[in-house]
Amino acid sequence: MVSHFRRILEPIRIGSLEIKNRIAMAPMGIVGLLNPDGTLGQRALDYYIERARGGVGLIITSLFKVENDIEHFKGIPLFISPEAMSPFAELAETVHALGTKIFVQLTAGFGRVISPRRLDGQPVSASAVPYYWKPEITCRALKTAEVEKLVKSFGIVAQILASAEIDGIELHGHEGYLFDQFTTSIWNKRTDKYGGDLVGRLRFPIEVLNEIKEKVSRDFHVQYRFGLKHYIKGLNMGALPGEDYVEAGRDIEEGLQMAKLLEAAGFDALHVDAGCYDSWYWAHPPTYQRHGCMADMAAEVKKVVSIPVIAVGRLDKPELAEKILEDGNADMIALGRGLLSDAFWVRKIEQGQAIKIRPCIGDHDGCLGRIFSGRPISCTVNPLTGREKTYVLTKAGKPKDITIVGGGVAGLEAARTAALRGHRVTLYEKSNALGGHLISAGVPPFKKDLQDLLKWYKSEIRDLGVKVRLKCEVTLNSFKRNKSDVIIIATGAKPTVPPIPGVRKKLVATAPEILLGKRKVGEKVVVVGGGLIGCETAIWLAQQKRAVTIVEMLDDLMIGSLPIPHANRQMILDMLKLNHVTILTGTSLVEITDEGAHLMGRDLKKTILPVDTLLLSVGLTPDRQLYETLVGRMPNLYLIGDARETRNIMGAVWDAYEVARVL
Repeated sequence: MVSHFRRILEPIRIGSLEIKNRIAMAPMGIVGLLNPDGTLGQRALDYYIERARGGVGLIITSLFKVENDIEHFKGIPLFISPEAMSPFAELAETVHALGTKIFVQLTAGFGRVISPRRLDGQPVSASAVPYYWKPEITCRALKTAEVEKLVKSFGIVAQILASAEIDGIELHGHEGYLFDQFTTSIWNKRTDKYGGDLVGRLRFPIEVLNEIKEKVSRDFHVQYRFGLKHYIKGLNMGALPGEDYVEAGRDIEEGLQMAKLLEAAGFDALHVDAGCYDSWYWAHPPTYQRHGCMADMAAEVKKVVSIPVIAVGRLDKPELAEKILEDGNADMIALGRGLLSDAFWVRKIEQGQAIKIRPCIGDHDGCLGRIFSGRPISCTVNPLTGREKTYVLTKAGKPKDITIVGGGVAGLEAARTAALRGHRVTLYEKSNALGGHLISAGVPPFKKDLQDLLKWYKSEIRDLGVKVRLKCEVTLNSFKRNKSDVIIIATGAKPTVPPIPGVRKKLVATAPEILLGKRKVGEKVVVVGGGLIGCETAIWLAQQKRAVTIVEMLDDLMIGSLPIPHANRQMILDMLKLNHVTILTGTSLVEITDEGAHLMGRDLKKTILPVDTLLLSVGLTPDRQLYETLVGRMPNLYLIGDARETRNIMGAVWDAYEVARVL
């Protein structure tokens, strides 16, 4: 088949370097894939090589530091030492053979945003500003001599990378890290040569550029990544799309001046995004951000520079990426999580199989969430990511008859994986549709990615020949009549209904009932439970102009059960504020009467809140009835997904893949 995405597949030049297509792999952290000394481990090599095999034109690696004394990291060091040359050379050799070019992203450091897990001593910054994670701590301003030492260190590291035949370097100037702290006035209050006006604030990265070019070659390729706009109202205060506010960080006007100065200084390309840690849902846009949320940033920069401009920001929809290139709003497209969910994104475009690209759902659980919990980067919907060799699927030696009960995400993934291995798979679902909780969770417009995932699963299992039996409830007798070699139970979970007086009243409903339109919703809504589902549903209802109150017994929202990745939680909290959702934490529901919801706070005082609809969102209870019937009666029996333990989509997908890959 011939691809219709011609612009994506056109070659492009950055400086003298020709790149075979216009797709770059955006840099993403790979701490868990490194050796203990900070060098690239075999898993890191496999991870990048898989994306080269998938056809990407340019790989931009995870960030690396250039020294570890001025800002010392605890744990695995992230700086490039001479010992790093050999694995980088091996990586360069392999991806070059596959037709892919490779840049290494270098950072001056983390500064005020360094993770508490990594912090060793007082955090540093351009000036004495509050530490992001604990604002009561003040960062130490770097001395002029320390900045000059950092500049020299970039030249040393560039020589190491050039000797490994790395094609170029990207300077990490975005997201509120140290370069960004130097180039932005809200963090840079210096009076030496690295402070003052924009020219002075840009002196640090421009000196680094000149040091690299001097130590390697004027023709060595160096590009700069920066946020055109920060979207912050102040320190630790982000701004949502469309929100009316005064920019406290870099605004677009200054960002465009910066772009022109960077081009004049000699950078070979600009990689443009938005945001910083204080508005992290821009730098790392979750599912609540629209696809292409930062494409307009690249488009603005394209108007004022002639060097290549790379766009980024949820651009994993091929049609969107193609249009941005066609309209001349960017010269290249950088894909981050889209290449985690599907390493062969480009190859499928080439083959005219864009429909088979596995979609990213923007939940961050498998990527940023794992990184921040100290685990290797991977992907919610693609457990193979980061384990490309050890988790690769192989054909089964002897195909088996496999029965899967439950058509939610766990059952769908088990069916897909088992069928890929050559097994004969039959999937039973008692309702009239596949999808389980994906159906209700995908109702809000800001969760449409779940609809795309479900559509992809349906297409995959159809193409793989999985037999689907809808409206079919399975019992013990069903298995006695139809012998199976393996039985996988993926019956999911049901909303928990607590034993509260009045809980059976007509005004009480669960989140899935409301989302699916099975129950009418009044004007005054009380959502009981401030977890992820409760908060998302509250936002959806508030956007419909209903008066919504969340009642949560814990002291904050989304802090129980599984952790919510920082960018996602930060955006949800801001969306709740913007949509005027009332929050009552440290408060419990004790009774429901015709008067309303009877609440009790930590002080044991009771209040009555008038309510038209009371939405229960206090968790899920595993549905194990069938499994418990079959235990001890059927061999080769597995329990997966929410039926085993209520978690999230990643837990369900990974359970299913883990079981089906070894059957």
